[in-house]
Amino acid sequence: MQKKVTVVGAGNVGATAAQRLAEKALCDVVLVDIAEGLPQGKALDLAEAAPIEKHDSRLVGTNDYEATANSDIVIITAGIPRKPGMSRDDLIKTNAGIMKNVVENVAKKSPEAVLIIVSNPLDAMCHVAYEVSGFPKNRVIGMAGVLDSARFRCFIAEELDVSVENTHAFVLGGHGDTMVPLPRYSTVAGVPITEMMEKDRIDAIVERTRNGGAEIVALLKTGSAFYAPASASVEMAESILKDRKKILPCAVYLEGEYGINGLFIGVPVKLGKNGIEKIIEITLQEDEKEALLKSADAVRKLVDDMAKM
Repeated sequence: MQKKVTVVGAGNVGATAAQRLAEKALCDVVLVDIAEGLPQGKALDLAEAAPIEKHDSRLVGTNDYEATANSDIVIITAGIPRKPGMSRDDLIKTNAGIMKNVVENVAKKSPEAVLIIVSNPLDAMCHVAYEVSGFPKNRVIGMAGVLDSARFRCFIAEELDVSVENTHAFVLGGHGDTMVPLPRYSTVAGVPITEMMEKDRIDAIVERTRNGGAEIVALLKTGSAFYAPASASVEMAESILKDRKKILPCAVYLEGEYGINGLFIGVPVKLGKNGIEKIIEITLQEDEKEALLKSADAVRKLVDDMAKM
């Protein structure tokens, strides 16, 4: 039987994720949005591209959750972007409400699904999804590290004029200014970038990675990144659907790993058919450990602020 993935939110990220899933022929896709006609129109447009792109994935657009029943994976992109004059608290409150409603619906229809959370602020939204769904922690995963690592890899390849396929990088921590790119664990064809670049260039690339999303927002002016976030969520989905057991940095619920307890934080994990199959603990130097704990503190503050609302 063909696998099924539901994508909630038919905006730029959601629609692009649906496109990637279908064109890779990974699964049938259900695209859900509250805007009447939007998911139906985008699903139909993607279906009409199928003869050209040569895939047989079935695409359905809907405004309710009936067609999502028994999904293997649900990718949640729904939520509003931060607008001028809107405080961080406003954003958290609004998107937490949206996330709660979405997760209640998908959990009823697909109680065995793996949830991949893309909505921002990501780390806080993972907590909402985890608490509302009641799913075990291996089936609630935040998409952040794959995207941040892809940005890091892109900038490394650009700096060294090498293929992106040769670059590997890890970014840990929360999704935001406190993320922790790890140059020691970042390589080009197995060679650490610390042996290929001067420290000042590495520091510049680390800083650009931290500001990767903001850089795109500043250029677009009326929107935010969507191609790379969609690709990142689909890479995670593919590893689960195909049981590939790829090691990817994802936001997961930690219970003592890395000295962090009760928070969703980005760390390397093995992704397979059961969702998170193993959390990989790597050895960190003191400055790296300190940076990760600082990132965790920022996430904890976000979660605490949300609990007070």
